[in-house]
Amino acid sequence: MAKKHGTTRSSTGTDVVYTDSVSGAPCWVSLTSRDLDATQRFYSAVLGWQWRPARLGDRFLTALADGIPVAGVAGMATVWHMPVTWTPYFAAADADETVARVRERGGTVAVGPISFAPGRAALLADRDGAIFGIWQGRLVTEWEAWRQAAPVFVTLRTRDAFDAAIFYGEILGWASGPSGCCEVEYEGEEVVLRSQGSVVARIESGAVDTAPDRSVRPHWQVHFVVADVSGCARAAREHDGDVLAECEHEVVLRDPDGALFVVSSSREH
Repeated sequence: MAKKHGTTRSSTGTDVVYTDSVSGAPCWVSLTSRDLDATQRFYSAVLGWQWRPARLGDRFLTALADGIPVAGVAGMATVWHMPVTWTPYFAAADADETVARVRERGGTVAVGPISFAPGRAALLADRDGAIFGIWQGRLVTEWEAWRQAAPVFVTLRTRDAFDAAIFYGEILGWASGPSGCCEVEYEGEEVVLRSQGSVVARIESGAVDTAPDRSVRPHWQVHFVVADVSGCARAAREHDGDVLAECEHEVVLRDPDGALFVVSSSREH
């Protein structure tokens, strides 16, 4: 393949998508783990995931839901001295330029940019400490299926949704004018991010910087849509996880390693 941006066709006939075609949008979610075997057991029991090796190396796995790639798991928490957490990654046309913007606007660079075979990544934090990542390069195989059908979306719980929207808009080029960039809308007290007409993220105010509870402090919350919310909560308890909050349509869970995530009955919340 001579072309290394946009969308191309591979030798096997599948679409290969690059980050510049969806710049600024969430393009993946990943979990850092201390124990890949334990992580696989827990999420297989709770969410019914299957697994395959990822092309980033032997410390990385791709989780599948009904054959669709849903998320990545990286056994790098101990190696990189990273917190165990679920993290959304946003598509960046230029990783170095995006990292420079984060520094200029008061954010923090934790790791990177570092190079992998299919692209470059960096792990960052915004001004309020919420952790997120960026990715430049080739997206996961079957990424279009992930974008259109995979049961995942992300929400930023932060101190001030409008201030956060300005920060992320400046570093990721939201609402910047070029065709294909993410659109920002305001719905009451929420900021809604759309890409190619679909809601891909929400930003909500109300988090407390100094709260001892991690689920209350500013953070990106990764949601997985499931058919049986109460069943997931039950399985989490049975496999050494915790249920932090529960209602009919949504449950906040913590895995045995301490990573927070949400299971929901619908993308609309």
